[in-house]
Amino acid sequence: MPPNIESRIPDSELRLDSSETVALSATARIAAFLEQNRFLLIFASMSSFMGITVGMAQVTTSLYATKLGCSEQMLGLIAGSQSVGVLVMSLPVGMLVERFGPARLFVIGTLLSGITYALTPLGGLPGYLLACTTAISFFMPLRFVSLNALFLQQLVTLGESKAGWYRGTHMIGTFLIGPTIAARVVGWMGFAEAYWLIAISFGVTILVSRILFSRFGHRSRAQARVGVRELLSQVAFMLRDRELRGLSLLECLNQGVGAFFTFFIIVIAVRVAHLGIGGATGLVFAKGLTYIFSLFALGGVVGKLGRARAYLASLVIMGAGLVALGIASSSGWLWLGSLVLGLGLGTLQIANLTGYARVGQRAGHGKISGMNALAGPAGGILGNLCGGVIGGWLGLQAVFLVFAGVALVACLPLVRKLGAATLETASLGPTG
Repeated sequence: MPPNIESRIPDSELRLDSSETVALSATARIAAFLEQNRFLLIFASMSSFMGITVGMAQVTTSLYATKLGCSEQMLGLIAGSQSVGVLVMSLPVGMLVERFGPARLFVIGTLLSGITYALTPLGGLPGYLLACTTAISFFMPLRFVSLNALFLQQLVTLGESKAGWYRGTHMIGTFLIGPTIAARVVGWMGFAEAYWLIAISFGVTILVSRILFSRFGHRSRAQARVGVRELLSQVAFMLRDRELRGLSLLECLNQGVGAFFTFFIIVIAVRVAHLGIGGATGLVFAKGLTYIFSLFALGGVVGKLGRARAYLASLVIMGAGLVALGIASSSGWLWLGSLVLGLGLGTLQIANLTGYARVGQRAGHGKISGMNALAGPAGGILGNLCGGVIGGWLGLQAVFLVFAGVALVACLPLVRKLGAATLETASLGPTG
C-alpha cells in the first residue's frame, strides 16, 4: 500500500503554504475594499485637504490682519465678510449646478479663489485685505456647493452610515490640521509665502476634482433659466415644502448653537470657571472632538433608529449638553456640557445630511445643496446675533438654556409623530 503522499511533505512547507494563503486572502480583501470604496476614500482625502487649506486661510488671515494693525471694528468686518458671499451666492450656485453640472463650476471657483489668495499679501492695507476676503467669500460657494451636490447624490449609493464623512473629514482639516500648519508656515516663511502655498493647494484640488466629478450623474437642464424669478421660486419652494422647511430650520438651529458656543464659550469659561485661555480653548476642542467622532461613528446608528427617533435623540442629547453648560459653575460641568453638546450636534448633522440627500432625489441635488449651504451660515449669523442680544439681557450663560428650550420645542412634533405611529401600529396588531 503506497505511503500517504501528504506524509512526505514537511510540516514547514505545509505551514508556509497556509501562511501564504492567509496573506493572499488578506491582500485580496484589502484590494476589494479599496476598489469598492475608491470614490469614498478619494472624496474623504480631497475633503480633508480642502479643509486644511480653509483652516490655513482662516488662521493666516487672522494673523495677517493683526500684523496690519487692524482695529477691532475692522477685525469684525473681516470676520463677517467671510459669510457675505456665502449667503448671497449659495442659492444661485445651486441653480447653476443643476443646469451646468458641478465640475466646471468647481474649477472656476477654485481658480478665482486661488488667484485672489495669491494677490492678498500684495496690498499691505486693511481695506485691501477686507476686499480680498469679501471677494473670496463670493467664489467659495462655487467650490463647496458643487462638492456638496456630488456627495448628496452619491450618498444614496454610499448609505446613511457614511453621511457624516464629508463634514467630518473637512472639519479635521479645518480645525485640527490647517491651523497648526498655518502657524508654522507663517513663522518659518512669512505671510506672503503662506498665502502663495494656499493658492497652490487650490490648484492641486482642480487635478483631483476630475476623478471625483466623473461620478456625478448630471441630467442636462439646458432649458432651465437662472434669474431673479427662478431664484425667488427656489426661496418659495423652500418655504412651501414642509420637509425641506423643517430640515432648514434644524440646520439653522444646529449651526446657530455651534457658532454661539465657539464664539462665546471662551468668555464664559474665563468669567464663570476662571479658566485660563488654554483651558477655555480646550472646551472648543472637546466639543469638536465629539462632533467629529459622531460624524464618523454614528451614521449607522442614525440609520437604524429611523428619521423621527434619530432627530429626537439628537435634540435630547443636544439639549442635555446645553443645560449642563447653562447651569455650570465649575470647569467640570463645562467640560461635560461641551462633550455632550458636540455629540448631539454631530448626530443632528448626520440626520440632516441624510434628509437633504432624500429631498435632493426629487428636487435636484444642486438646488438642495445650495439651500443647505444657505441655511448653515444663516443659522450661524442668527445664533451669534440673537445670542449677543439675549446675552446682554439675561447674561451669556443663560443663552444656553434658551437654546435648550428651543431644542425642547423642536422635540414636540417628533414626539407626537412617534406617538401617532405607535397607536397606528397597535391598532393594526393581531386581532381575534
